[in-house]
Amino acid sequence: MYIGGIEAGGTKMICAVADESMTVIDQTSIPTTSPAETLAAIFAFFAPYPMRAVGVGSFGPIGIDPHQSTYGHILATPKAGWQHMDVVGALKNQWPDTEIIWTTDVNAAAYGELRLGAAKGKSSCVYMTVGTGIGAGVVRDGELFQGIGHPEIGHTFVKRHPDDTYPGTCPYHHDCLEGLAAGPSLEGRTGIKGQDLREDHPIWDLQAYYIGQALVNITLTLAPEKIILGGGVMNQPHLLAKIQEAFVQQMAGYMETPPVNEYITTWALPNQSGITGCLLLAQEKVAQK
Repeated sequence: MYIGGIEAGGTKMICAVADESMTVIDQTSIPTTSPAETLAAIFAFFAPYPMRAVGVGSFGPIGIDPHQSTYGHILATPKAGWQHMDVVGALKNQWPDTEIIWTTDVNAAAYGELRLGAAKGKSSCVYMTVGTGIGAGVVRDGELFQGIGHPEIGHTFVKRHPDDTYPGTCPYHHDCLEGLAAGPSLEGRTGIKGQDLREDHPIWDLQAYYIGQALVNITLTLAPEKIILGGGVMNQPHLLAKIQEAFVQQMAGYMETPPVNEYITTWALPNQSGITGCLLLAQEKVAQK
């Protein structure tokens, strides 16, 4: 018997099979197209492997309260065709004897980084991805954090820089954190894709201002032992130091944290944090049985 993981992204689904000691047996990437086509490809990949549990970390927002009828559903996503899709229901119909563990993609990544990555040995962390969107997963006391829903830190509001008049890209809130600092805002302000912007472009200071401010807010509200940054925008090696500097300036000495270069870091499992977390959640579900 095996365990499985599905990192369900809006662009692709990363699927992996491992034995119960977390040795990966097989892994693939499936384009996220229509639900029917995507699920058929997922089921075909897993067909040779009888699985005891599958951890799923999904793009969102998702229904995460098992007492609500929306549990297991993708909710108000802009991803065409996936609005209100009952993902857990579809998986349970295909695998009635398999445990399904359901959380967000960033929660899964946070868990992967806590157990085997940049926050290994800690009991709490926040993982923030900065890419096409901004999302954050939270682990406290070794457990995924959630309440009536899951954290949506990317849609919190930040104080606008006094020189910034950009309206923002978020279709819901316009100038929330995601609207002002996700990848599309870089191109929206400059007309240049983020990966093509020169290192000394002033946009990076503005980017660091907003992300640094968000990390101050996270520190003041959640006080994690570590903050980990990932995602496509963080592939700019020079950006981390700017964010750390912006964090220190905006915290202004109010709250004591570990040294900033230890407290705020990039991911230790690049592009593997999420699928690792999914497999870990499945492994732990099996161990509880």
